Amino acid sequence: MKSLFKNKQASPEIQDFPVLPVSRWSDTVAENLLDALPQLICTKTRSQRLFCNQAMRCYTGTLAIEMNDPEFWQLYIHPEDHEYFLAQWFKGLSELQHIEITCRIKDSTQQYHWFSISAVFPAMDNELEWLISCTDIDDQIINQQKLAQQISAQTQMLDASVDCIKLLSQKGQVISINQPGREALGISHDVTSFGMPWLNLLAPHVRKNGQRALQAAAQGKKARFDGITQVENGNPQYWDNILTPILNHEGLPQNILCVSRDVSEQRITAEKLHQLNERDDLTGLYNRRAFKKLLSKTLQQSKRNTTSTALLLLDLDYFKHINDAMGYVAGDHLLRVLGKRLKNCLDSNAYVSRLGSDEFSIILPETGDDQDILNIAAKLQKQLDLPIRYNGQFLNGSMSIGYAVYPRDAKDSSALLKCADIALNNLKSGGRGGIQMFSQSMLDVLEESARQLILARQLIRDNSIFPFYQPKVRLKDKKLVGFEALLRWRDEHGDVQLPSRIYKSFQDYDLATRISEKMQTSVFQDIAQWLKQDTKVLPVSINAAPVEFLRDNYAETLLKRMQFYKIPPELIEIEITELSLAEGGASYVIRALNLLKKAGLRISLDDFGTGHSSLTRLKDYPVDCLKIDRSFVVGMQNDPSILAIVRAISQLGPGMSLDILAEGIEVTEQLNTLIDCDCHIGQGFYFYQPMSSSDALQLLQKN
Repeated sequence: MKSLFKNKQASPEIQDFPVLPVSRWSDTVAENLLDALPQLICTKTRSQRLFCNQAMRCYTGTLAIEMNDPEFWQLYIHPEDHEYFLAQWFKGLSELQHIEITCRIKDSTQQYHWFSISAVFPAMDNELEWLISCTDIDDQIINQQKLAQQISAQTQMLDASVDCIKLLSQKGQVISINQPGREALGISHDVTSFGMPWLNLLAPHVRKNGQRALQAAAQGKKARFDGITQVENGNPQYWDNILTPILNHEGLPQNILCVSRDVSEQRITAEKLHQLNERDDLTGLYNRRAFKKLLSKTLQQSKRNTTSTALLLLDLDYFKHINDAMGYVAGDHLLRVLGKRLKNCLDSNAYVSRLGSDEFSIILPETGDDQDILNIAAKLQKQLDLPIRYNGQFLNGSMSIGYAVYPRDAKDSSALLKCADIALNNLKSGGRGGIQMFSQSMLDVLEESARQLILARQLIRDNSIFPFYQPKVRLKDKKLVGFEALLRWRDEHGDVQLPSRIYKSFQDYDLATRISEKMQTSVFQDIAQWLKQDTKVLPVSINAAPVEFLRDNYAETLLKRMQFYKIPPELIEIEITELSLAEGGASYVIRALNLLKKAGLRISLDDFGTGHSSLTRLKDYPVDCLKIDRSFVVGMQNDPSILAIVRAISQLGPGMSLDILAEGIEVTEQLNTLIDCDCHIGQGFYFYQPMSSSDALQLLQKN
């Protein structure tokens, strides 16, 4: 008797069925056995007997009597799966091969579910023609479809991204790449397996940075680095690469997500903005910001190569006159033309910058000796010798150049700039036009000035400034006729010091006015105290620095202080120097002197003959006294020409109604010579040394 299920090609589920005699196939035992199974089972014998188990009948809602139709089950296959099912079915039937089909079967509610259908076709000598076993895999298929949809959606999202996205292993091998990444790397879309080292995809010069980022990501740290690729026959592409570790459920790195973003457009835009920020709008040359970077970079390179670098600072002489006379448009035209000429007359390794209105700088890397620098500077100066025309007129000018050399003069960029600036200012202070090389003596002078200014501020802060009084006498009888208030201050040891150690402070408006305020206040307080003691007070002269007149309020401020201390105007004399009348603010000085003169104060012109004296202008000044400088008094004994000057000044007095006073008288011979010259008043150590307020009071009382 043959076995119903004895078939080498049966599925595992079918092979587990018990072996039953064919003659007993319709036995209740066999049917009960198949009905007990959870799979949907359907069989057909060669005698055209069809049997469906209980699970099949329940699922399809088909009665057993309806199952006599051998093709009934085909009515339950989903229309979309029907063609595929039939093709596989007839192939298995013709070849008597076991087949596996996945398709959808309709249930009793007209709904379809996914099943895995296993069909067995026994040999021809077997009573059984075929047997079908259907296993419900609907949940599995639906989950797979959902997963596939998610994967597809994620893939579409990744492919839709403008970024190049790569999934890497911990060792840096490529697992997957999205479509933009394939296109950027030139990988065909057909390639589905990768495994190549990610670092090999980078440009050689950025692999070291990529290696560091990969190591950091493999340790669970987020990493970032810049990259660049050169596309053949195209512009370079700049990339921002971010590596993010993907952690497992234990928090350990499992894979690495590399996101590379093309930032070429942003980089190019940033470079253009950077260039705009470092270029002068008017001339197109480097601006001050770029100059500082270039100077620092050049000095670093010079240090590595042990070479010298020269820094030249150029300043146009009297450029303001062009703006004032012809307008700013003409001045701008001059700067544009000059900027172009300066750049064209230098080697390509030199850097030309415009630092300010009419200031230019030249950086000369790997320069030669001073003679080479002087030759280049002279070449630069000649750029203004060629005519520059604007609106039918020639723009003429000259330039001053100061320079310093690294590392001879300075060890860093800021110090080198300071040295070149010192050289330029030194040149301009002595007269414009020319070329000035920095020397240490210039820095020494500047540092000394800085020390004096610092000291002056400290003295003001500590209230250490006070007046000493030097008597003025009538030369013939040595009778006291007045005092000159001289500035003195005490050092940390209490010793009295001279004003020469803070001389530079008198060229600074703020310091000079603050010192003047302290001196005037102290003198007025002393005079007020002397007047209270019924002492016959003689006039006191007070020195005024030229810068004190720059705000055009000197006279008003002085008179207000005198009024506060109730000082009679006839007791105050103001001493100015010829320099005050020669500088640009001379109109302010003359206005103040006229106002003081009108108020009853006397005006004395100090150091007469040492400056730019002008006898024709002297008659226009409200001056009461001329003071012969000490240098004339000292030199007149041995130099006839100086003696002639002293005699000439002394003879001016009677004709111009001026008093003549000689300073620095120290010996009898000087006194006699001055008397012979008809000079009537003098002061000096021959008579008295400067004295304190109390000593001056005693001298007044004795007088």
